[in-house]
Amino acid sequence: MEENRFCEILADLRKKKGVSQRKAAADLHISQALLSHYENGAREPGLPFLCRACDYYGVTADYILGRSPDTGSNAPSPAALLDLASDMRALSEKLESFVR
Repeated sequence: MEENRFCEILADLRKKKGVSQRKAAADLHISQALLSHYENGAREPGLPFLCRACDYYGVTADYILGRSPDTGSNAPSPAALLDLASDMRALSEKLESFVR
C-alpha cells in the first residue's frame, strides 16, 4: 500500500463529487485549511473524520484508506428505487382488491 494513498483518494472523491474544498470542509465540519492538509498529506485525520468522510462520499473505510479497490457503494440508483416503489404500490393495490 502506498504511504500517501489516503490523501489522493480523499481529493479524488471530492473532485468526483464535484464540490469545492470549502463546501466539502463545511459539510464535513472541519476548516478548509484542515481538509487541504488531509488532501496534500500534511496531516492525518482521526477516526471521527474518517467515518464522516466515508458517509459523505458513500465509500467504505477500506476504500478511502487505499486497502480495497471496491468503493462498497452498492446502493441502488434513484431510478431503481422509484421502480421498486411503483411495483410495491401495484402489489399493494392488488392485495387490497383481493382482500375485499
